[in-house]
Amino acid sequence: MTLIQNKRLAAILIIVTIILLIPFIAMQFSNEVAWGPFDFLVAAALLFGTGLLCELVLRKVQSIRYRIAICAVIIVILLLTWVELAVGIFGTPFAGS
Repeated sequence: MTLIQNKRLAAILIIVTIILLIPFIAMQFSNEVAWGPFDFLVAAALLFGTGLLCELVLRKVQSIRYRIAICAVIIVILLLTWVELAVGIFGTPFAGS
């Protein structure tokens, strides 16, 4: 079981790194993508935090239905936070509104 859990952690780290490479590479070819170091830091914290929270749920929660439900809620919170930071859809001070 430990080997599987370590593979999941490695997969989380690899997937998040690949996701963060997308805007980094896009910045090399287009001026329309203009992320600063703080943007990468916030995105990394959100993505790693979400991945690690889901991993914690998978390790601690026994019921499959609860695992799916809790991870779905965590992912929805990530998406809502990401959208708010990107375009300020809710008008909170976090988006600079």
